Amino acid sequence: MKFLDLAKVYIRSGSGGNGCVSFRREKFIEYGGPDGGDGGKGGSVWAEAVDGLNTLIDFRYQQHFFAQNGVPGKGQQRSGKDGDDIVLRVPVGTEILDEDEETVLADLTEVGQRVLLAKGGNGGFGNLHFKSATNQAPRRANPGQPGVDRTIWLRLKLIADVGLLGLPNAGKSTFLAATSNARPKIADYPFTTLHPNLGVVGVDNVEFVIADIPGLIAGAHEGRGIGDRFLGHVERCAVLLHLVDGTSGDLVEDYHTIIGELEAYGGDLADKPRVTVLNKIDTLDEEERAFLVEELEEASGGPVMMMSGASREGVTEVLRALRARIDANRLREKPVEESQPWQP
Repeated sequence: MKFLDLAKVYIRSGSGGNGCVSFRREKFIEYGGPDGGDGGKGGSVWAEAVDGLNTLIDFRYQQHFFAQNGVPGKGQQRSGKDGDDIVLRVPVGTEILDEDEETVLADLTEVGQRVLLAKGGNGGFGNLHFKSATNQAPRRANPGQPGVDRTIWLRLKLIADVGLLGLPNAGKSTFLAATSNARPKIADYPFTTLHPNLGVVGVDNVEFVIADIPGLIAGAHEGRGIGDRFLGHVERCAVLLHLVDGTSGDLVEDYHTIIGELEAYGGDLADKPRVTVLNKIDTLDEEERAFLVEELEEASGGPVMMMSGASREGVTEVLRALRARIDANRLREKPVEESQPWQP
């Protein structure tokens, strides 16, 4: 299944049914009076966050969603049927934007959360509604209200606890594959990861979710490389894991490149808690490790951890450091497997 995190959708709510002008006509009843019914209400357009979806790929093949119109009223005091609503089922974490792609209409962050996007038009009154003591034979009825036409954008921001940051080939996908059951593409060339990946990581009987996004390069906020559009997927993270390639020729410049892109992106992304890690230490000796860590700590102004996703050295310590930074309400107890009795 392809990953799609942005979709343009055209929606229209149903128009209300017209009211009916009718009079009762029966044998031997001379003054039957008005009996025109009201029109039915038009259907509305809703958006609902559902479980089991992690992409907007369904909206690539269908972009138009039109709710049903209300049925006009009929004689014999029969009201028209209301039009059926239509529901856009979206993944949890979907933002709904107006046509300008800036105004946020709704942010669906919980399963079952619903929002009304376009309300259906009310049905018109039939002439029965206007009957009174002074107007016993009204010959007027109201038309139904028209539906609402609008264009919206759906933008998915994955909900994860930890977001992975780093230049291409910094070892993000290797780390995710080593710590979870996720199987991202791993290769020895840049931009191996073309779309975000999610993995569930467990440490000390606690689980949390890590999001791996495509690597950033200098000028990503201007559209260079894959750009920074995937940074939206780490906006909701509690902590950022910044991986720095230990085999790089200038890891200080690499560090400042990522920090600069976070600041250029805006928002509070650059202010989020970060864990800085020197990666690929399996290729370094003790003297090189000490020198590079000291150099990186001076550049970052904080502690730097060491890790190798390939050899798993230091991985558990990094996971524990991430767990300590994540909010307690985000952590989930790891299910305990019941031991089965031995059988021959």
